[in-house]
Amino acid sequence: MTDTTARDADLRPVDPATGKPLGPMETPGYYPRYHTLDQQKFWDAKTREVILDRVNNVPPIRFFTPEQARLLEAVCARVLPQDDRDDAHKIPIVPQIDKRLYEDKGDGYRYEDMPPDREAFILGLQAIEQMAQERFGRGFLDLRTRAQEELLKALHDAEPWGAHDIWERMPVHRFFMLLVKDCAENYYAHPYAWDEIGFGGPAYPRAYMRLERGQPEPWEVHERRYEWEPPNASLSGEYESVAGQEEQYGSPGQGGTH
Repeated sequence: MTDTTARDADLRPVDPATGKPLGPMETPGYYPRYHTLDQQKFWDAKTREVILDRVNNVPPIRFFTPEQARLLEAVCARVLPQDDRDDAHKIPIVPQIDKRLYEDKGDGYRYEDMPPDREAFILGLQAIEQMAQERFGRGFLDLRTRAQEELLKALHDAEPWGAHDIWERMPVHRFFMLLVKDCAENYYAHPYAWDEIGFGGPAYPRAYMRLERGQPEPWEVHERRYEWEPPNASLSGEYESVAGQEEQYGSPGQGGTH
C-alpha cells in the first residue's frame, strides 16, 4: 500500500553511475550552458519584447484563489516536474494558466461535453481534492509524490477513484488533456525550456540556414546525452506494456536519457 504521509527526500533524477541526484541545474537536458537569450540581439524589437516579458514579468494570480493556486502548483509539479532545475530557472506554469483564465482566452472552440475552461479548471481541482480525501483521508497537498502521481494516473486512465458527481458533469479524460496541454504549452513557450531542448529560438530577421540533415545552426550547440534513473519516490520509472509497442519502439525499462 502506498505510504501517503512521509515526506519525499529527493525528487531529482539519479545518476546511475554514482547513485547521486542530478542537479539542481540551470539548464537541464542535452544542451548544457546553451542559452537562447544570448541571441536576443539578433531578434527584431517586438520579438525581443515579447520573449523577455515571459522571463521578467510573471503574471500575478488573479483568477484562482490562493488555495486553488497552491493545489494547481502541486498538480503541475507532478504533470511536468522541474525538480532538476535550480530555483532561478524554474518555469512559471500556474501564473500563465491563471492569466489565460482571468482574461477568459481559449482556443476558440470546446468539446460539447466540456464546460468552459474556467469552470473546467475549478471543477477539476475540486475533483482532485475530493479524490484525495476519499481515497486517503487527506488533501492532495499532504500526499507523498507517489500517491499524488497515482491519483493523476487514475485521471489519465479515465478511472477516477472518486468525485464521480463532478466527473458526471465533465469527462475526466478531456479534463486531463486540458490540464496537460496547458502545462506543456506554457512550459515550452519559455526560453528556459528552449535551452533544455536546444531550440534556437526566433530566427527573424536572421532566418535559419541549415534546414536539412539535422545540423545545428552556427549559434546552436551539439547535444550531449547523459543517462539518468528516476527517483524512487516517483512512478516515472514504471512502464505498462501495450501490445505491439515494444516491437515498434523497443523494450523500455533499461535506464533513460534525460
